Amino acid sequence: MTDDLLFAQLAAEREHVLRAVDGLADEAMHRSVVPSGWTITRLLNHLAFDDEMFWISAVLGGDDRAITALHNGWDSDPMTGAEALGIYRREIARSDEILAGVDLDAPPLWTPPANVFDAPPLRDGREVVFRVLAETSVHAGHLDIVRELIDGHQNLVVG
Repeated sequence: MTDDLLFAQLAAEREHVLRAVDGLADEAMHRSVVPSGWTITRLLNHLAFDDEMFWISAVLGGDDRAITALHNGWDSDPMTGAEALGIYRREIARSDEILAGVDLDAPPLWTPPANVFDAPPLRDGREVVFRVLAETSVHAGHLDIVRELIDGHQNLVVG
């Protein structure tokens, strides 16, 4: 897969996430419909902080702002759905700036310490982007299911 195709697929999955929550009222963004209790707002924070900020800005880009601001996105302070969407869009924009200038064949610029992420480091930038793509795709599907449970809206209707 070429890097352009990889970036296009990541962009498509990010848009899938945004489509899945488009038009939801704030109450619905804070309502849990799954046994684990997560909400759409918390999932958006997870995607913003634990995927876009952590993997792309901090790990891949070595961005000091991101490294300093790292925290568990699932535990972000309560906020409105619109604020969570704004943060997710902001982190996507920052990630895209980093991706525009990064060499995907090179190793990431920052390796998190074990107390932050206790796993072997990723080998190169492409592996980092694939990880974010996989996470974003999986969570887009979660959002499709939650959205259908909330108001019956379906992203993909199979006849």
